[in-house]
Amino acid sequence: MTATAARTEPRGDALMLPVASLWWREIVRFYRQPSRVVGVIASPLVFWLVIGSGFGTSFRGAGGTDPHYLEYFYPGALVMIVLFTSIFAMMSVIEDRREGFLLSVLVAPIHRSAIVLAKVLGGTTLAAIQGLAFLIFAPLVGARPGPVDLLVVALVVFLMSFALTALGFAVAWRLDSTQGFHAIVNLFLIPLWLLSGALFPIHGASGWIRVLMQVNPLTYGVESLRAALFPAAGATSIGLPLTGALAVQAAFCVVMFAIAYREANRRSTKPAA
Repeated sequence: MTATAARTEPRGDALMLPVASLWWREIVRFYRQPSRVVGVIASPLVFWLVIGSGFGTSFRGAGGTDPHYLEYFYPGALVMIVLFTSIFAMMSVIEDRREGFLLSVLVAPIHRSAIVLAKVLGGTTLAAIQGLAFLIFAPLVGARPGPVDLLVVALVVFLMSFALTALGFAVAWRLDSTQGFHAIVNLFLIPLWLLSGALFPIHGASGWIRVLMQVNPLTYGVESLRAALFPAAGATSIGLPLTGALAVQAAFCVVMFAIAYREANRRSTKPAA
């Protein structure tokens, strides 16, 4: 290996130390802001209780076989927690640039892949913890997942958290203001969630809405959670088995991380701080 290659290609130990350090910084930084912790849990909880109780039995057919709306909406509320935590955790990229921390990291002798991986894993950890904490309400809607089902839920939450955090990183890397980040994220954040099957089932939607829901990666996460939390209800309603839905989410993770990594390595004349 040449000296140049040794400088540019990260070794395992040279990669893991900065990744672990930056990852831990993300965790500590988030939990030092209690208002953010309360906000990402309380908002979806209020949405779930108000919307779920408001619609109540409105969606039940004549036979009364359809679930109560609180039960139907439960996986959607969990995905909302993951979505908001993952995306908004990446505001730290903008804050780091503004405070000069990002510049100091960029000039340090570490590979940029370590920076991307650490930030994404940090946001993923936060989103996964917040999302899995919401499972304490699962018994209230009759969800009785077994040990294997809980592992599937944890895997789905991790995959969604990783992909959405990488998406947030890619958006935040190009921006220099949190206001701009909010504006751009809200432009596609809410539609992405609305078209995931969180609020209404895909089989009852209009044709063009159904197409949008089928190409929305979040739909596969919502359906996977619903199948794992309520295994008695049967397979997913998107025409794929659970393994197929998990494969789609894994592919979404790879694509989003590749985009985030590409953005971080893009040559730019824009100042890092």
